[in-house]
Amino acid sequence: MILHHSKTFPRNNGTEAVPYKRPGVKGIKAEKKRKEDEEGKEQRNLRPTMSCSVAISSSPVFSPSMIPHTCKTSPESLTLGLSQHHLSTSAATDGSPSTVRRFHRVPSGLRMCKNEISASSSPGLDSSGVSPSSSSSASPCFSSTLASSSCGSATFTKRKRPARLDIPILGLLAFEQPPGSDGKQEVEEENDRYSVYCKRGRKRFEMEDRHSAAVDLRGDPQMAFFGIFDGHGGSKAAEYVSKSIGERILEEVEVSREEAEIEVEEAVRNGYLKTDVEFLKEDVGGGTCCVTAFVKNGELIVSNAGDCRAVMSVSGMAEALTSDHRPSRDDEKDRIESLGGYVDCCRGVWRLQGSLAVSRGIGDSHLKQWVIPNPETRIIRIESDSEFLILASDGLWDKVSNQEAIDMARPLCMDSKKPSPLSACKKLVELSISRGSMDDISVMIIQLGLFFQTKVN
Repeated sequence: MILHHSKTFPRNNGTEAVPYKRPGVKGIKAEKKRKEDEEGKEQRNLRPTMSCSVAISSSPVFSPSMIPHTCKTSPESLTLGLSQHHLSTSAATDGSPSTVRRFHRVPSGLRMCKNEISASSSPGLDSSGVSPSSSSSASPCFSSTLASSSCGSATFTKRKRPARLDIPILGLLAFEQPPGSDGKQEVEEENDRYSVYCKRGRKRFEMEDRHSAAVDLRGDPQMAFFGIFDGHGGSKAAEYVSKSIGERILEEVEVSREEAEIEVEEAVRNGYLKTDVEFLKEDVGGGTCCVTAFVKNGELIVSNAGDCRAVMSVSGMAEALTSDHRPSRDDEKDRIESLGGYVDCCRGVWRLQGSLAVSRGIGDSHLKQWVIPNPETRIIRIESDSEFLILASDGLWDKVSNQEAIDMARPLCMDSKKPSPLSACKKLVELSISRGSMDDISVMIIQLGLFFQTKVN
């Protein structure tokens, strides 16, 4: 279609003229696109392409690129052109009918190797008859290569990959077992009066639970001390408290015996408070929940600070002797808020100051304004129907109810032929794990009937 400057468009061999109609916008765009397609098709026909992978040392990934190029097929040599300007001299000198075309795109990092001039070549010319001056006139970054090879092949060299970087691996500093844990996943202990079984939680590196058990205190078979300690923020607090609180409580109880005005309940409280003060002097982080049982003259003195719990079996019925200290408790929440703290729910768990899920315990110096060590204590008389006592961390009680624990442990603890309280402890731990517990779990069972019988005799 030919457009003339006149206002008419010749038609029918020029015998008749019709008024010229200006093409619309769509027609102009269509015509322009058609011309571009034709030009692109011609260029593609003239430039055969080859897909190859280009290795670029500075790139983290070697990606395939389309690099259009052609090679001369002269039997003497193979010339690769980088630009029409750079190789114009080479193309004019060589009589090959092939046309040397330039790279459409040159990747960074790709270099061409210069081959040594063969001994049979003229001293002033290379193997293709190109003077050294024309070859050296190429771009300083990408120089042309004339390869003298009997098979007519060009040699590509890639930049060497950077040397392997050997990063020294730190010693197992972050994976070393902390003092006191000994890397144990399970701890078990058995006595004719008590049994205990502790197991480290899944996906936990360190077991933070500890326990304490001592019978025949001061040579008295009617006096004993037991405790379960659930640490948080490390095992230091649980480790320290498990080794010291029993002795301090015993000292306070002996003082109360000499001074009639001091009640046993107050003596136990003083033991907790002194242990907390001494631990804070150690200047280490973390804290621990506690549940303790002190047996003396047929009396059972049970105390707790935190969410460790004591449950007694009375003729097969579960009787909770402690109440968990958690921020969700109304009285604990009121106490915390009256001291300027706050309680909120984080992912379904009520937490103090948005971090700790218990409101009482030993340690936790950074929250000591609200986390108090004051225990709640209950004193009961061991009777004939007092069968056994379960002390356990929240790893058990979060998944197993009080009555379920008693029902599972009772057949093994009350077997007249061969009681096995240790097996009962293990079954309770496995039950909690089977229900999805990821926490450390510690269970201690104390045979109260033996203390009752000792008292009667």
